[in-house]
Amino acid sequence: MNKIITVSEAVDQIKDGMTIMVGGFLGDGTPHSLVNEIARRGIKDITLICNDTGFVDYGTGIWVNNHQVKKTIASHVGTNKQTGIQMADGSMVVELVPQGSLAEKIRCGGFGLGAAITPTGVGTAVEEGKQKITIEGIEYLVEPALRADIALIYGAIVDKRGNVVYHKTGRNFNPLMAMAADKVIVEAGQIVEVGEIDPNDVMTSGIVVDHIVQGEPIKEIYGEDHWRFQ
Repeated sequence: MNKIITVSEAVDQIKDGMTIMVGGFLGDGTPHSLVNEIARRGIKDITLICNDTGFVDYGTGIWVNNHQVKKTIASHVGTNKQTGIQMADGSMVVELVPQGSLAEKIRCGGFGLGAAITPTGVGTAVEEGKQKITIEGIEYLVEPALRADIALIYGAIVDKRGNVVYHKTGRNFNPLMAMAADKVIVEAGQIVEVGEIDPNDVMTSGIVVDHIVQGEPIKEIYGEDHWRFQ
């Protein structure tokens, strides 16, 4: 089966109200071509699961700035002032999760587990409204697993079956999210033939990838004069 489709065809499958996981850390390892096409189309009422909300004009922060997101589940949001504004005025729900707990909740979603059990957050505001259990005298929070309708991930090199190689910090959250969604779309920096990737270098197996799109270079998406490139 040919998994390679256009960015437009990929975004045709994304509808208002979906829960979407987006990989990356402050825009590094984020599928910018897909993110920007969703912004251009104005798809709304998104529940966004990500490490952070990027910046106002970069990464998933563009969705926030456009008021396309109804709820964000993330580990920090301080780099995007619009997230804080919308959180304060109630126009967007923001659920803050410690970074390790967020990763573990997503991992559990991908592995068919109901929840992660962690001591992180016990005795703090993080535990409010959450179930706690005690094991051998230690209190743990029960953090429900997270899954999404669609995961948008980015791979530096992807073969035509969807086997993915991530470069350096570009793997932030991408491998976990690829396991925790009903549909997975990978944006590739480079698409290669099957067999060109050493099996030992594959970090996400093509068996979980539904579609592949060829991404544009970031400088072409945002322009040479964008602050990220100055």
